[in-house]
Amino acid sequence: MEVSKLIEILDVSFYTGVPDSLLKPFCDYLMHEFGIGRRHIIAANEGSSAALAAGYHLATGKIPAVYMQNSGIGNIINPAASLLHPKVYGIPCIFIVGWRGEPGVHDEPQHIYQGEITVKLLEDMEIKTFIVDSKTTPEELRKAMEAFRPLLAIGKSVAFVVKKGALQYTEKVTYSNEYSMSREEIIGHITKISGTDPIVSTTGKASRELFENRETMQTGHQYDFLTVGSMGHASSIALGIALNKQDTKVWCVDGDGAALMHMGAMAVIGSIKPNNLVHIVINNEAHETVGGMPTAASKINLASIAEGCGYQSVICVDSPAALDEALKAAKSLQTLCFIEVKCSIGARTDLGRPTTTAKENKENFMEYLQKK
Repeated sequence: MEVSKLIEILDVSFYTGVPDSLLKPFCDYLMHEFGIGRRHIIAANEGSSAALAAGYHLATGKIPAVYMQNSGIGNIINPAASLLHPKVYGIPCIFIVGWRGEPGVHDEPQHIYQGEITVKLLEDMEIKTFIVDSKTTPEELRKAMEAFRPLLAIGKSVAFVVKKGALQYTEKVTYSNEYSMSREEIIGHITKISGTDPIVSTTGKASRELFENRETMQTGHQYDFLTVGSMGHASSIALGIALNKQDTKVWCVDGDGAALMHMGAMAVIGSIKPNNLVHIVINNEAHETVGGMPTAASKINLASIAEGCGYQSVICVDSPAALDEALKAAKSLQTLCFIEVKCSIGARTDLGRPTTTAKENKENFMEYLQKK
């Protein structure tokens, strides 16, 4: 189904959410038609999107739409249950959910269980669902929306769960920035200087590129914890390790979208000040893993935020030479370090995925840490 037909049937004036690869045609449409502004906002996380949608409804009386990957359902449970629900304020919302890990469809390990429980989670929150696939016709979607309107009118929320390949958008939308270093290049510099120190990497292409870097260098994968899911939590994982391996330098390879999603983690890290943690945010100002849609990181100063949170050594770099200098300094310093690295958007089209399972990665990493 063409995205324009979905937009027409929903008849919504405001969209907010967090981009998803299955919803890329939908997200591209929103960016092409509305950009970022009063009609469309990309939020830091899905829970914030729900709250933003609630504010829109309070101000206008109209029904908003919130889009997300199904992994984001966890972030909306609190506002859906304690803000939107009819037993509280009764604020209606239309959720548009990309169904990663759909049962019977091959997907990555972090999506399997989430995919199994997606519809159940929504139903448990009393959110009526309609599943959209490649065979869904506009007439079927229109009937579903007609059935949803009485529910929305009494303050209930509803959801369209979108399967892979269900939506199409033919307009080409390109995302870019002015920076030259690629993320894979940056990760190569990090692994060269970090040596045998443990690394916690964020979900998405950063972890895939770190895995491929180790494959190319033939150094083994025991040094790395690849956070294949749990977007926004890599820095907290790294903090937990650093506090319990105080004689070991611990590196966190984060992304701007992930850092924004749960930015409160930076305040906690800065308040504790582990002197063996290096927090690196590779900032390409985009949700590049799911299509390149922009984050708010192009409008803010992450290094200044880190400094304000209490990080003691803070720097922003945008060249290989400056990056190496910052990495070497962090390696030698006995203080909490933050490095923001400006990065271009894009990755190799033949970028592979880890060939080890998540449990194998965990076990190898834990075994290595026990030797530190």
